[in-house]
Amino acid sequence: MLNVALPKGRLGEKVYDIFEAAGFECPSIRETNRKLVFENEQKQVRYFWVKPSDVAIYVERGAADIGVAGKDILLEYEPDVYELLDLNLGKCRMAVAAPADFRDDENRTLRVATKFVNIAADYYAKIGRQIDIIKLNGSIELAPILGLSDVIVDIVETGTTLKENNLSVVQTILPISARLISNKASFQFKGTQIEILLCQVRNQVEQHD
Repeated sequence: MLNVALPKGRLGEKVYDIFEAAGFECPSIRETNRKLVFENEQKQVRYFWVKPSDVAIYVERGAADIGVAGKDILLEYEPDVYELLDLNLGKCRMAVAAPADFRDDENRTLRVATKFVNIAADYYAKIGRQIDIIKLNGSIELAPILGLSDVIVDIVETGTTLKENNLSVVQTILPISARLISNKASFQFKGTQIEILLCQVRNQVEQHD
């Protein structure tokens, strides 16, 4: 059995559509129920729904052979996995956003609020800017409004939430999309199975481009 960790939600459903079209269907996943694990004996594949930010952990630790995680997660947590393919799904960008009246005074430390501490630290280190990182877990947009931070580093999809909070993107750090990842040991021991799946999935992705 090939164990596949899918991110719960809209992205995971789109990913499953690709896997199904690639010949790795599991009809029970389409049924309305609360189950988290689904398998198709005939196709030798087992899927399970996982919180998106946990997929990389399941794959890294071998509970899943392969999975789908956002590039943001891979950069932030640097799990010890192989990145096999860009699925061209869940496209967005990691960006710096600030209030309209923001002017960067380079004589003082820039206060940056973010969930993505490592990505932010790495970005500002590269441009040689001194920063004070404020780690938050939710509603990052609130930080500059209430004067907790000067800017935020966050994922931007449409930019609507930023606009509604009078913030705008001042810098794009990098583009983000969903990636197919593999456990390193599984890639060795179930290599043939993974290669076949990878090849079929790649064909599907290229057809949709």
